[in-house]
Amino acid sequence: MSTKNILNTPSRGGFAPSEPLTLATIALDNDTLGLLKLFSQSAPLVRLRAPLASYRTDDNDVLSEWLGEPPPDVCLIDFDKDRRNAALTAESIRADAPATSIFAVSSESQPDLIIQAMHSGCNEYLVKPINRDQLLNALARVGGRKKEKKDQLNAQILAFIGAKGGCGVTTLVTQMGALLAKTYSRKTLLVDLHPDFGDAALYLGLTKSRYHSMELLENTDRLDAELLQGFVSPHSSGLGLIPAPEGSDAARPVSPGAVAHTFDFLRLRSEFILVDLPPGLNEQNLELLQYCDHLYLVTVAEVSALRNVTRLVDYFTRKGMPQDKLRVVLNRHQKNSPISDAQIEKAIRQKIHWKVPNQYAHVVKTINEGDPLAHLSRSDVMRNLSEWAGTIGRKPGTEYKKEENQGLFGFLNR
Repeated sequence: MSTKNILNTPSRGGFAPSEPLTLATIALDNDTLGLLKLFSQSAPLVRLRAPLASYRTDDNDVLSEWLGEPPPDVCLIDFDKDRRNAALTAESIRADAPATSIFAVSSESQPDLIIQAMHSGCNEYLVKPINRDQLLNALARVGGRKKEKKDQLNAQILAFIGAKGGCGVTTLVTQMGALLAKTYSRKTLLVDLHPDFGDAALYLGLTKSRYHSMELLENTDRLDAELLQGFVSPHSSGLGLIPAPEGSDAARPVSPGAVAHTFDFLRLRSEFILVDLPPGLNEQNLELLQYCDHLYLVTVAEVSALRNVTRLVDYFTRKGMPQDKLRVVLNRHQKNSPISDAQIEKAIRQKIHWKVPNQYAHVVKTINEGDPLAHLSRSDVMRNLSEWAGTIGRKPGTEYKKEENQGLFGFLNR
């Protein structure tokens, strides 16, 4: 396509971000780079940075230095010269600068090649020769997401992970989410990040969801408010849920940086995001744990669970996790337990952040009925969880006054 065409082809959608978008290029061919320079001169809301002439797969430090701080809004990578090194470069950028949108540029348009580029972390796939309409529409999506970040919510991300399976993480996270939404009127979202067989949807009685969290991570480059609405299942408490897969399909790989990019988007639409994580340190867990505001490590007073807590605390300490970010929660707490609180704190070398009393029969009844708050309104465990939720979600200066007919939540102020 000629220079005249890229400058004059009409665009179907407007492109007017509130501030200029910065564009960087890697290994781009001379013709496309020349057209981009002319485009940037004709579009004052786009700034073209100095290009990087070759892929940088052998030296991430050089790539990180070139990206700079802040990194560019958009990076265009030519996939024609060497698709493998182009993909590796895209993965490195996605890991180092998750806020940067990556555009693959290529003369090839086969579906399998496009999918491969998306799996490496690319947000858009532009086919050569690039025309103005194609470029503007892609940039409009980036500009729209950037504009949405202003004057919006900025959620706290609270991750919950068990020392081992069976510690009651899903029970706690669903009850905490419902309390934050219902009792404290906080816009709260729960994301079940189990790659398969997650139970949050079952515990909330929301088992008819069409889409799940892994599909959301696969489509993070296309996220907008309309797409997100299709993933969120509303609960009667006001809590929103993005469920885990049902487990009938094999787990699919998630591109590097997808977790950070997705939760960057979700942050702007909630006050609290609670994440139900599977036990262990898979790639999604590790990325989320670096990104979250607080990590609640849930355990019970059993030797095997406490041994795992000690291992995890040591691991997170070695990785430089701030001490106040990691909080150990003791579930099913009993005062007459064979393992005392003092012994537990000595073993894990830190104070227990919160102790949830053991009222297993009450909790199981709510699980069976798909309502995390039912039948617990006057129980010790609900009073305990309500107090815990209050330390997280109560708005400063807000008092909850006792009323005679407060229904399910009247016990909170008694």
